[in-house]
Amino acid sequence: LHFTTPSNMGAKGPAAGKTKEAKMKAATAKKGIKKKKWSKGRARDKLNNAILFDKETEAKLLKDVPTYKLITTSVVSERLKVTGSLARVAIRILCEKGLIKPVSHSSAMLIYTRATAIDE
Repeated sequence: LHFTTPSNMGAKGPAAGKTKEAKMKAATAKKGIKKKKWSKGRARDKLNNAILFDKETEAKLLKDVPTYKLITTSVVSERLKVTGSLARVAIRILCEKGLIKPVSHSSAMLIYTRATAIDE
């Protein structure tokens, strides 16, 4: 008994059953593909926050901040456009005046809320 097998039976992969010239052409075509470049990422805008209180920012601090439901360093810093260290000092001053009350006081996060008339 003699079985006949197709000519490309043993060949595997994308170059199966191609001539030598076709295989060479396919191999050289792949070299032309450029390597993927990493994206540069998005640059954050530089914050230009104030380092000292001016008259209007101080007035806004005393008027608006005690009405916030959640008062943290980042909230005060973001809304009043002041630095984080200045926001921490401002929160401490408001707490001493009794305008806000502490909720949680850990070393990592200072959380305050507005002081309501019922609490006093």
